[in-house]
Amino acid sequence: MTAQRRALMLSLALLTGPALAAEPQQVANQLLDHLQAGQIADAEAMLTAQMAQAVPADRLGVLWKSLGTLQQRGAAEVSTQQGMHLVVVPLQFASGRVVAQVAVDAQDKVAGLMLRPAPAAKAAPPPADANYGESEFSVPQPRGALPGTLALPNGKGPFPAVVLVHGSGPQDRDETIGGNRPFLDIARGLASQGIAVLRFDKRTFARPQDFQGGTFTVDDETTDDAVAALTALAADPRIDGRRVFVLGHSQGGMLAPRIARHWPQARGAILWAAPARTLLDLLPEQNRYLLGLDGDITASEQAFLEALDRQIAAARGTAPVAASELPLGVPQSLWKSIEAVDARADAQALRTPLLMLHGGRDFQVPDTDWMLWQKALATRNNVQWRTYPALNHIGIAGTGRSSLQEYTQPGHVDATLIDDVATWIKAQR
Repeated sequence: MTAQRRALMLSLALLTGPALAAEPQQVANQLLDHLQAGQIADAEAMLTAQMAQAVPADRLGVLWKSLGTLQQRGAAEVSTQQGMHLVVVPLQFASGRVVAQVAVDAQDKVAGLMLRPAPAAKAAPPPADANYGESEFSVPQPRGALPGTLALPNGKGPFPAVVLVHGSGPQDRDETIGGNRPFLDIARGLASQGIAVLRFDKRTFARPQDFQGGTFTVDDETTDDAVAALTALAADPRIDGRRVFVLGHSQGGMLAPRIARHWPQARGAILWAAPARTLLDLLPEQNRYLLGLDGDITASEQAFLEALDRQIAAARGTAPVAASELPLGVPQSLWKSIEAVDARADAQALRTPLLMLHGGRDFQVPDTDWMLWQKALATRNNVQWRTYPALNHIGIAGTGRSSLQEYTQPGHVDATLIDDVATWIKAQR
């Protein structure tokens, strides 16, 4: 979802595959020349057969056009990874910085292309006059500890505390997307109001080697680590172990009730941009929305959507299917485990307070899900609801229809949302 990062990557990632390049730098620059000139047919002619089948020319053009005007192209860097040459080219668009990753095979054909937001510069430390500090905090796990950061208010404590749970895909502790760091904004905003916050690198980001077997579940990916983080934080003497909360964003919001059920000591759960339906229900809607932003869905784009539908059916089917034939290249075991999560039922089973947060410009988790949550929890008197008409999926204000291009523009999570979370936590005595 979002960020969820998997949903974002479905729209930005154009397939990667094994390749060896004879002159990879020249091939990559030629591809970018064609895209910049609007010569989409010439760009398509450079693709391998597999790449061309997976990425129709119209879709390639739409993705490039969605980034806006290209202002500058940086020097290419070439590396070898897993038996292929990978060319990385920094691009400066009017909308923000993007990195193009191009894989080229031995026949000078493009076997893979990924356009992703450029990594953000290292976050500045807290201001010198901040009323909180930050320190490293390791989340212990038998499979391997995960590095994290604890934002702790100044003073004696013990303090109420929150564990932040990421959206889908590999995520760092700040949930970095382009120049945006939603979790850093949340952590520092709450810490400045007397609430400790633990954010940590997701296992798929920090320890991808833990998933080399290719068979894992959403609990392996997210739930178990979140429970370990809650346990470790509650045991810290600086923390009020009776007032520890879980805040989940996007897929993390969908899983927050499940996490709270696995760790019943949780004082409450905050669901931010949380899907009420499964991710496989949302993926077609997200991609249809993005492809329709220009007012039209072409025949090749419709073919892409139909291929996605077939991949989703395979993910839900009983026959074993290779990850490469499934949405986002995710193993069937993970899709099956996500499909088995009933977020609304998990929330209904909780007796602890809930805070629900929703942005009115969120195309990844739309109003449909918000209404489903309201229906599911209509009889609960310990649920609070907050909507923010101007906010997108990552809590940043804007105008008009939200898009992927918006995620490349640096911003900050809306202060009102952070204040609402702080007020709600303080009220849970």
